[in-house]
Amino acid sequence: MTPEVALIAVVRILGSLPVFRWPLAGGVLAVLVDLSDLLLRDLIELGGIPDYQSFDKWIDQVYLAAFLVVALRWTGVERAVAVGLYLYRAVGFAAFELTGERTVLLLFPNVFELWFLLVAAVHRVSPGFAWRPAILVLTLGVLTAVKELQEWALHGARLFDGISSLEALDRLGRWLRGEP
Repeated sequence: MTPEVALIAVVRILGSLPVFRWPLAGGVLAVLVDLSDLLLRDLIELGGIPDYQSFDKWIDQVYLAAFLVVALRWTGVERAVAVGLYLYRAVGFAAFELTGERTVLLLFPNVFELWFLLVAAVHRVSPGFAWRPAILVLTLGVLTAVKELQEWALHGARLFDGISSLEALDRLGRWLRGEP
């Protein structure tokens, strides 16, 4: 294990802990910290990360497990959906590790992450919200479509494989400013 792997692992693990106290804010923080490892990887040189995709999926399990622990405090359909989505992604993680094929993740999008954040937000702004079947189906459909698009961009089309996070941020900044 390189010092870079150790440092990024510690950052990612510590970034997962606030979710236990503040589900919504901690969940958002955990997701942002998950994204930050790409930036950290580009900013520091402490030996690199030999297999980034595998490392990332393994370390994701920490914040996903933290999300699950919090979701197990929920009741009814929120809890049942959370557990089902967590297990579904866990199967995808195992399939990815067994095959090494990133496209497997397209079949097992991480909808659990978005469901967790949505339910945490609902608990914050509308405690006691009742999930009617039609709303639940529509919500899960939208969350799945959003996550599938992200999984496709990252693991199917691999749109960001050829550029660093710093280059991606630069391109985004130029695009937002209307520059070529």
